[in-house]
Amino acid sequence: MEKILVLEDEVDIGNLVAFNLRRTGYDVEVEHDGREGLGRILKEQPDLVTLDLMMPGMDGYQVLKEMQRDPRSYKIPVLMLTAKSQLDDRIKGLELGASDYMTKPFSPRELILRIQSLLKLTRKTSFVEDFVFGPFRFDQNNLSFYLNNEPISLTVTESKLLLFLCQRSGQPQSRNNLLRVVWGFSDGVHSRTLDTHMKRLRQKLGDSSKLIETVRGVGYRISL
Repeated sequence: MEKILVLEDEVDIGNLVAFNLRRTGYDVEVEHDGREGLGRILKEQPDLVTLDLMMPGMDGYQVLKEMQRDPRSYKIPVLMLTAKSQLDDRIKGLELGASDYMTKPFSPRELILRIQSLLKLTRKTSFVEDFVFGPFRFDQNNLSFYLNNEPISLTVTESKLLLFLCQRSGQPQSRNNLLRVVWGFSDGVHSRTLDTHMKRLRQKLGDSSKLIETVRGVGYRISL
């Protein structure tokens, strides 16, 4: 059973999220303090974290920063659940390593679908050989990524995005298709999630980021 840690300062909302997730079959724990929540993340290493930004003890932004710095937690997908609806707030969370976001109030059904999509990225199936593309090597069994044989810390979402492009090298991939395949969004959904993840990915790839091309009016393409 997959374990989800809900970090939410409002007790009623935390209980509502936990109720819907437990009803779907997940093992759920709730924490109302950011610092305490981070400690549980590092100790228990849940399969996914839902994170409110306005937390006592330590706010959600700092929790994200600490998760990205620690090898025990940087691969754990994080879904932001926040009352902050300003675009800059959402982008900041994504830039700090969140996998996706939802604003309050939210639909419990959409919450479940978003979580199922994120967890699907992390599930291991049967053994798969490493995928190599130019300077990139994807160890799909251990969810690890190497650039010129040096390990690079990519989140699971960043790794899937890059792998999807590499497996279709030379072919422009539309924004809608990338959002649908990587995040499970429906066609027509407008989101800055893709752009923010691509910005972070390019920063991590350094000079090799020039292999990724922005195709104006379409999306992205990668070529050697």
